[in-house]
Amino acid sequence: MVDSKHQWKAWLYLAPAIVLLLIFTVWPIFNTIRMSLLEGYTTMQDVAGVSFNFGIGNFKNVLEYHGFITCLKNTILLCVLTVPISTFLALLIAVALNSIKPLQRFLQTVFFMPYVTNSIAIGMVFAAMFNMIIGGGARPDSVGIVNNVLEAFGFEYINWMNAGSEYWANIVVMVVYIVWNALPFKILILLGGLQSVNKQYYEAARVDSTPRWRVFTKITIPLLSPMLAYVIITGFIGGFKEYSSIVGIFGEKMGPVGQQYSLDTMVGFIYRAIGNNEGRASAAALILFGIIFIVTMINLYVSKKKTHY
Repeated sequence: MVDSKHQWKAWLYLAPAIVLLLIFTVWPIFNTIRMSLLEGYTTMQDVAGVSFNFGIGNFKNVLEYHGFITCLKNTILLCVLTVPISTFLALLIAVALNSIKPLQRFLQTVFFMPYVTNSIAIGMVFAAMFNMIIGGGARPDSVGIVNNVLEAFGFEYINWMNAGSEYWANIVVMVVYIVWNALPFKILILLGGLQSVNKQYYEAARVDSTPRWRVFTKITIPLLSPMLAYVIITGFIGGFKEYSSIVGIFGEKMGPVGQQYSLDTMVGFIYRAIGNNEGRASAAALILFGIIFIVTMINLYVSKKKTHY
């Protein structure tokens, strides 16, 4: 404990961090709440001295927006699909990596590389893999790498993301990309948890000739439950903020040609409102915060009953 006579030194050391938090975290939160309650607020009008009525008109504006349901549906759908799939795959890969001794560190580096790669650049690569180049003939000049693989197994090519593509095909492209992009972080967390598990549990199971599937379900998963709860909660939080991955693949219009904003999300809606109607953007941000908060509380409540420390 710091001596009371020297507490000023502790406050002095903390001062830069506190100032930065106040400027870049605390003030933006309060300012967002303030702007959301000023109906029709825009920065330019505020600078010009225009006064705004205090009320909940911005929230009504967001909820009555014709594309709000689309944004909310896309956001929830991507979360519900990608978080369980990526968590399950990360768990399987982490268990496999933990059991491999040769080249383990090399493989860990390979699996972690996507995490430090720019998401927009990765999105452009995935777009090229699924994209078709339309020519003048009955068949496209190029159907993309993914369709080439499908045709090699006897399936017909699919219009994944070009003009006229179906909504489900667009969602499949996004799910594949988001899952692949989310795997490195989850693998790292789960692998670290596996390496900290007491090996005596596995030795006792080996002595009892316990089947591997039972070891996995009765030892590995319960002992990893704190890490699983963490990656699930952070996965949902990140999923509700999905935006850059869609822009990386489909561009700023967030959808195929002729189907603009068909894959729009809550964060995309907020970004478009910034500069035009900051009051509506702030209201949408608070609505998104409320949704994330509720989902996080539900996850914490469920994980508290299922987590073994």
